[in-house]
Amino acid sequence: MGWNRRYALRSYVRSALWVIPLAAYLAAMVAIRILGRVDEWLGWSWSWVVEVPVAQIALQAIITATLSFIVFTFSSLLVAIQVASAQLTPRVIATTLLRDNSIRSVVALFVFTLAFGIGTLARTQDDVPYLLLLVAFVLAGLSLAAFLYLIDYAARLLRPVSIVWRIGEEGLAVIDAVYPVKIRERHVPTPPRPVPRGPDRFIVHSGISAIVLAVDLDTLLREAKRTDGIIEFAYQVGDFASVGEPLFLLYGGAAAADEGKLRAAVAMGPERTIEQDATFAFRVIVDIAIKALSKAINDPTTAVLAIDQLHRLLRVTGRRHLHDDVLRGDAGETRVIFRTASWDDFVHLSCREIRLYGAQNFQVARRLRAMLENLLVVLPEARGPALRDELELLDLTLERLDLLPKDLVLARVPDLQGLGGSLR
Repeated sequence: MGWNRRYALRSYVRSALWVIPLAAYLAAMVAIRILGRVDEWLGWSWSWVVEVPVAQIALQAIITATLSFIVFTFSSLLVAIQVASAQLTPRVIATTLLRDNSIRSVVALFVFTLAFGIGTLARTQDDVPYLLLLVAFVLAGLSLAAFLYLIDYAARLLRPVSIVWRIGEEGLAVIDAVYPVKIRERHVPTPPRPVPRGPDRFIVHSGISAIVLAVDLDTLLREAKRTDGIIEFAYQVGDFASVGEPLFLLYGGAAAADEGKLRAAVAMGPERTIEQDATFAFRVIVDIAIKALSKAINDPTTAVLAIDQLHRLLRVTGRRHLHDDVLRGDAGETRVIFRTASWDDFVHLSCREIRLYGAQNFQVARRLRAMLENLLVVLPEARGPALRDELELLDLTLERLDLLPKDLVLARVPDLQGLGGSLR
């Protein structure tokens, strides 16, 4: 199995709700057999005799209750997905709700309890398997507690502050993985990479048009070293790749690179994922902010919560060495050209659309200014030009809104709370 297929399988398993419950069902079948044998070997019974009909009625009650838990959970989850898609953004479904291990674990417990109860009932015909019955009762109690917990957990999970916080946490993890090197000294931006002469060979994208989800850079680097050439990946993670368009541009000895290995180093899919896409966390949070700023919803406080997380992500990103689009060999020579987002890209993504839709709101304008001014202070000087450009654009936008003089003064005050806690 190629790297891209392993990556796709791993990503699917992480976002598939049914995988853990299915494993729980299989585990229940194994547990029934093992505990059944143990029960026969022990010959154990309780201090009081339980009649077979009574045990059957109890097990039927457990099965009915657990089945009700499962139906209610999935019904509620479908409603939650619809509400989250409408109020926040559809992208939170794949990035947050379906990947939540607490939800999947609770559903797995319900499935395990249901399967275990059915198996115990099937063995309760002529006599009562007391060990199995005891375990079924314990599982029923755990399922009831988990059901009550899930109601509280889901209510807290679907709050906008919880969603944007989770996405921010995932974004920080991706930034750590994609840009691991922190800036320790005075930062000098890498000059633009020299463009090689025309490629000696193209490898075009075949199959179906899709989005680039991830790339195995180690494979590309090994293949470039082996052939003593340069491999350029034509897209950036998160880009849409059309069939027939160049996927790889090969220079020099890389023209003899193994096409199968190169194709297997690129994972494609119908929807962006967050594992290697550092800008996707920003994209989802910005989508939540501008949805909240729409006239239909009109919830600027949620937009301020989103800016809080963007501020947090930009502080971390601005202190990292972003890729210079070149991976080098042992002697420092160019081996792989792989485009990644620049600092300007992150800043534009975080500010432009929110300013466009939310500058007329005091909360948004003040919180956006507080973020930019704080980043100017805490980040290296090389990060300053893009931030100062955004401050200038924010001032120009406020001037064009034709606000009353006192309102304009108020809108220009930086405020980490949006409105109510100015910095000065």
